[in-house]
Amino acid sequence: MLDEFIHEPRIAYFSMEIALRNEIQTYAGGLGMLAGDTMRSANDLDLPMVAVSLMSRAGYFRQEIDAQGRQLEHPATWEPGRWALQLNAKIAVPIDGRMVWICAWLYVLQGSMGGRQPVLLLDTDLNENSSEDRELTHYLYGGDNVYRLKQEIVLGIGGVRLLQALGFTIRHYHMNEGHSALLGLELMRRFTYSEEELRPGESRYDIPRVRDLCSFTTHTPVEAGHDRFPYELVQRVLDDGFDIEEIKHLAGEDSLNMTRLALNLSEYINGVAKKHAEVANAMFPGYLVHAITNGVHPYTWASEGFRQLYDHYLPSWCHEPQLLMRVDCCIPDNAIWQAHAQAKQHLIEKVQALTGVVLKPNVPIFGFARRMTAYKRPSLLFSNFERLQTIARKQPFQIVLAGKAHPRDEDGKHLIEQLHAQARTLAGAIPIAYLPDYDLAMAQTLTAGVDVWLNTPLPPFEASGTSGMKAALNGVPNFSVLDGWWIEGCLEGVTGWAIDDKTGMVDGSPHALYDKLEQVVLPLYYGAREGWVKVMKGAISKNASYFNSHRMMRRYATEAYWR
Repeated sequence: MLDEFIHEPRIAYFSMEIALRNEIQTYAGGLGMLAGDTMRSANDLDLPMVAVSLMSRAGYFRQEIDAQGRQLEHPATWEPGRWALQLNAKIAVPIDGRMVWICAWLYVLQGSMGGRQPVLLLDTDLNENSSEDRELTHYLYGGDNVYRLKQEIVLGIGGVRLLQALGFTIRHYHMNEGHSALLGLELMRRFTYSEEELRPGESRYDIPRVRDLCSFTTHTPVEAGHDRFPYELVQRVLDDGFDIEEIKHLAGEDSLNMTRLALNLSEYINGVAKKHAEVANAMFPGYLVHAITNGVHPYTWASEGFRQLYDHYLPSWCHEPQLLMRVDCCIPDNAIWQAHAQAKQHLIEKVQALTGVVLKPNVPIFGFARRMTAYKRPSLLFSNFERLQTIARKQPFQIVLAGKAHPRDEDGKHLIEQLHAQARTLAGAIPIAYLPDYDLAMAQTLTAGVDVWLNTPLPPFEASGTSGMKAALNGVPNFSVLDGWWIEGCLEGVTGWAIDDKTGMVDGSPHALYDKLEQVVLPLYYGAREGWVKVMKGAISKNASYFNSHRMMRRYATEAYWR
C-alpha cells in the first residue's frame, strides 16, 4: 500500500494532532481540525503531501459532565488496527539515556473527490521499549514537561528518520506549530559541512539549506501556547550528540523555546489571519511573519442538506468553492431555508438525546463551542441576567454550548461549572443546553444546526478561529468580537454582526452584545424571512467562498512550498 505514495517527492506536514475521523482520537481541538482539513484539501487539489503525527492511542480525553457541572476526564482509547496499517520500518532515537524504538502506522485519507493522502502516526508502543517508553505516544498533551519533550523528540526527530526509512522523498517540511521544531535539528545533522569546508568561527551546520526546506505556521498569541524546556532537561533527555551551544543560539539562551527554534530554522513563516500576523510580527521582532488566513474543508463541514443543494445548483463547488459566491443569484431562498431547517432539526434531536433539553424549531438558537479557557470569555453572554431575561421575554432565543477544558486548566474547568450554574438560573427564561464531549461529529452537527454562531474572545488572543467558518458554509451568520478571521470576514449586516460599540471599542463589552442582540439580530430573525435569508446567503457567498482550506492550500503551495 505504501508504494503508491513514495514514487514522487512530497511535502511533509508535521502536526502534534490531526483530526482524521471521529473514531480516531488523535486530535484535541482547532489545531487538529485544521491539520485534518489541510490534508483533505491537499487531497482534492492533488498536492502530494504526507502528514506526520502521533498515534495518541488513549486520545486527548472523553469529557463527562457531572450533576454539578464539573468536568470529568476519561481515556479516549481507540483501536489502531481498525483504521490503519502498521508498517514494517522501525527507527531508534536516544531519549533520556535509552534507545527508544519508533514505528509508524499508515492511515490513508480518502478524499471527497477520490484522492488519497498518506498519514503516518508515530508509535512507541513496541516490545523493544520499556513500559515507560511504550506510553510516550499514548496521551495527547498528557503528562508533565518531561513527557512533552520526549513526545516532541519522537515527533520531530523520529518523524524525519522514519520518512527516510520508509523511502519517502521530501521536498519540503511544514511545521504546524512549534511542537515539531526538533525536526530542524535532525535536518541540521543531515546537512553539515566537512572540516575542509569550514571557516574559523562558522557553524558546522548548513543552516541556510535547512531553512530553505522548512516552513512554520504559528497559531497562538497566548504566551502559554509556546513550549519551553529548561536546558538542564534538554541536555539530559535529548541525548543525541547535538551541540547545545548551537541550540541555544537558535532557540534562546534561557530555555529551549520551540517557537524560536522553528522561526530560526524556517525560510517561510506565517500567522493564521491578517491580524494574527501583525501580532506575531510584534511578538517576534526581526522575523517576517506572513499572513495566510485559515480555512475549512468545504465538503467536510457542509451539512448533507447543503451539500445536496450546492451539488444541484453549483456543480464543482467542492473543487472550486469560490463558486459559492453565486449563491445570491443561483439558489432560491426557500431552498436555503429548508436545508438549514434540516440541519437545525438534527441538532435539536441531538440536544434532547444528550441533555434532555427540548428546543423549539421556530426559535433562534445561538451556538458557542470553544476550548474552555479564560480568554475565550464563554461567560460574556451571561454577564447581566436581568438584561438577558428582559430581552428573552420579548424576543425568545435558545443557547447551545459545548467545549472541553484542558485537564490541568482548573480555571477552564471552573468556567464549565459556572456555565452550568448560569444555565440552571436561567432555565425558566432561556433554554440552555451544554453538550458534553465536543468532538468532530458534534462540531459538524452544531455549526450547521444553530441559527447564529457566537464568539467572544478577548482581543488579540484569537489567532484565527475556524468554527465560525464552518457555520458560514451552512448559511449560519456570525455574531462575534472583531478578532482573528472575523476582522476580515465581517461585513456588518451582510455576513453577520460585530460585537462592538459606537465608541469604537471592539473588545466586545456585554453592553454592546446585548444592544445588538436586542436591537438588530433578533428583530431581523423575527421579521420577514427574506431579510434573514439574505444574511444567510451573505455568509455563504462572502465568507464560505473565501474562508476555505482550498484557498488556504493554494496559498501555501505557491508561497511556501514551491516558492
